[in-house]
Formats: sequence, structure tokens, C-alpha cells
Amino acid sequence: MEYKRTRRSQKSPQKRFLLILGLTVSIVYFALGMVIIFWDTFPLLVGVEPMWKNVFAAFLIIYSLFRLVRVLQDKRDE
Repeated sequence: MEYKRTRRSQKSPQKRFLLILGLTVSIVYFALGMVIIFWDTFPLLVGVEPMWKNVFAAFLIIYSLFRLVRVLQDKRDE
């Protein structure tokens, strides 16, 4: 009995690992941006003006969304 190959074949372990890594890094950057925005005394940014702290957090959030879009586009193109 032969199995028909479908259009969607299984990913290689390397591609699966890179997909999971990309999603994880995107989530970590997004979470870090949110933590920096809402935690007033974030230990790594002590002494930084609140405006620059929020700019950095917004940059992290935007960058995480950019990475997420890229990961999802790469997944769709395969």
C-alpha cells in the first residue's frame, strides 16, 4: 500500500527548530517591551528618563512584530 505524498510535507527538524526559535524570540522581545513599559523601576534601566525607556520598549515591541511577520511569511512560503 503506497501513501500519496501531499503538498504539505513534514518539515525537517532544522526548519521546525528555526520556526520555534523565531516564534520564541518574538514572544520574548514583545514581553520584554511590555515589562519595560509597565514596570516603573525596571532594574536594567535605572536612571534612564521615562520617555527614552518608553521609546526603547516601543522599539522592542515593533521589532518583535516585525520578526513575527517574517517568521510567518517564511512558514507560508514553504
